[in-house]
Amino acid sequence: MGDITLSSAVRANLNTLQQTASFMSDVQNKLATGKKVNSALDNPSNFFTASGLQSRANDLGTLLDDMGQSVQTIKAADDGITAITKLVESAKAKANQALQTGSQYERKQFAAQYNELLTQIEDVAKDAGYKGKNLLAGSGNDLRTIFNEDSTSKLDVSAVDYTDTTLSNGLNLSDLAEGSGGGTGFNLSGGKTTITLTGADGALNSNSALSELSALSSTSNIEIVNTSATSGANLATVSRTASVQELVDSLNSQEGVRAEFDESNGELTIYSNEDLVLGDGTVSSSTAALTFGTVTAAVDASDFTSGSTLADSGSFALGDTITLTDGNNYELGSLEIEADTTVDDLVNFVNDFNGVTASFANGRVAVTSETDLTINSKRDGSDNTDFGSQGYSATTGGNFSIATSDDSGFATDNDINRTISKLNNALSNLRSQASEFGTNLSIVENRQDFTTSLINTLEEGAGKLTLADTNEEGANLLALQTRQSLASTSLSFESQADQNVLRLF
Repeated sequence: MGDITLSSAVRANLNTLQQTASFMSDVQNKLATGKKVNSALDNPSNFFTASGLQSRANDLGTLLDDMGQSVQTIKAADDGITAITKLVESAKAKANQALQTGSQYERKQFAAQYNELLTQIEDVAKDAGYKGKNLLAGSGNDLRTIFNEDSTSKLDVSAVDYTDTTLSNGLNLSDLAEGSGGGTGFNLSGGKTTITLTGADGALNSNSALSELSALSSTSNIEIVNTSATSGANLATVSRTASVQELVDSLNSQEGVRAEFDESNGELTIYSNEDLVLGDGTVSSSTAALTFGTVTAAVDASDFTSGSTLADSGSFALGDTITLTDGNNYELGSLEIEADTTVDDLVNFVNDFNGVTASFANGRVAVTSETDLTINSKRDGSDNTDFGSQGYSATTGGNFSIATSDDSGFATDNDINRTISKLNNALSNLRSQASEFGTNLSIVENRQDFTTSLINTLEEGAGKLTLADTNEEGANLLALQTRQSLASTSLSFESQADQNVLRLF
């Protein structure tokens, strides 16, 4: 191309077109990339300064993502504390419900429900994790959030352990004893005899002396003898100088023996849980009964059947009241003895109450209870607890109180109040921990917002150094296109001027 000669005017226009094309290429590149500095060749100072700003923004962006995950971890823990707080409040409600009833059985049920709530508290704490980090699961779950590139600015959130409610540095709530049951039993047996006490003047009254009895010798006293015992057992001796009423009182003072005297006809009815005689008194172990007319003063007792009436024993009289009470002296219910009250009625009465069961077989009533229980019989307002012939003989003895080896944790008001106090402390602990997590969450969210703003600032600063003004570059491109058009026209004019020489030829 060096052999081609161009006029100076043509060469000037050609250079102008080449420069314009180069300028247009630069402007189009800026418009296409949006940047006025795309490499260090464009502007080394701006390029490297913007790269530093963008690198820091990128580093902070990574930390911003970690902050977001920290926020979610703290929120998960806070959700767990909210749920646990509701469960602790429910447990407190159960304790207050237990306090409002005196029934040990109901309190035992509330204790079981309380324990289930503690189990749920532990389960919620175990499930309150986020991406493998659980601030409610104790050791190994502390959370660290870093806020700047060199890790000099950070926040450490300590985990607490609510997965075990018994921990003293946690909720300090222990499962309550739910109480174990116990059992007892008593025999029901009896028989009766009716004798007429007569003297020379006819039937005796309560104040008559026993010496007036026609059946009694002039030197004898009356022996009350238990003939069920081997060779007999002399329970008491009543002097012949005593009154009929004293004989009745002596009979009633024996366990499992009951006597009724009707003054209108002189009839003495004796009820006994075991074989019994009124002996002559000549020998203390006499098994020979005194004879009153054609009737001997002997009671032949036998085991009751389910249909036997209770009033036929020495333990129960019409109007007696059998009462069931638990260890808190809470009365479950009572049964008044009537003429037709049977053993079955007694068993059904006991079975009517929650936590208590009774059965009858071979003359013995077996009772089991989930709580402490006392079965008591009262007559005319006074205790009459010998209805099972307790102590009357080894074969019929019975204990009518059930003392369980392990009462429930809500058995007494003091037990419940202590639990409520612990629950109040646990609620205070939860509120304090929720406040601490709330503060930590606020800090992380504030740093998150700050970091977001700082990243925007850094990216904006980098953009000011490298980003192109598209409006300006668009105007530049339009101007260059105009210049290119004009240069092309000018080049055409200069070429035509050179062609005029050919006209001379």
